[in-house]
Amino acid sequence: MSYLVIARKWRPQRFDEVIGQPHVVRTLENAIQSNRVAHAYLFTGARGVGKTSVARILAKALNCEQGVSSTPCNQCANCLEITQGNSPDVLEIDGASNRGIDNIRELRETVRYRPLKSASKIYIIDEVHMLTTEAFNALLKTLEEPPAHV
Repeated sequence: MSYLVIARKWRPQRFDEVIGQPHVVRTLENAIQSNRVAHAYLFTGARGVGKTSVARILAKALNCEQGVSSTPCNQCANCLEITQGNSPDVLEIDGASNRGIDNIRELRETVRYRPLKSASKIYIIDEVHMLTTEAFNALLKTLEEPPAHV
């Protein structure tokens, strides 16, 4: 029997499983359903409220092989890869460990490449507040004018 951290075992996999964030879920579902998804979202809140989980669900909703929907299937290859954290098109970056300008320059180099298997390439920068001022400035251009596939 393999050990699984409780937080991972019960992590929400769909928007309807997210607890305590109805306004966030409703906003994202409406954006997806009306095809008005913004190119960047900033989730803020205390530790453990589901910021990264919601970002992953959004990534699945946008890259599900069944089509863009506010309810990803969680069974196709893209959804499973995102859930397992090994999707080549959804990159999670720890801002606390990769906080320097060189790390952001490397990210900016990869942004220009199109997604391998999915419709969109998605970057989830966890702990983004830990980036240095120089790194934030380097990231700003990409945030303001991202390629169409990001």
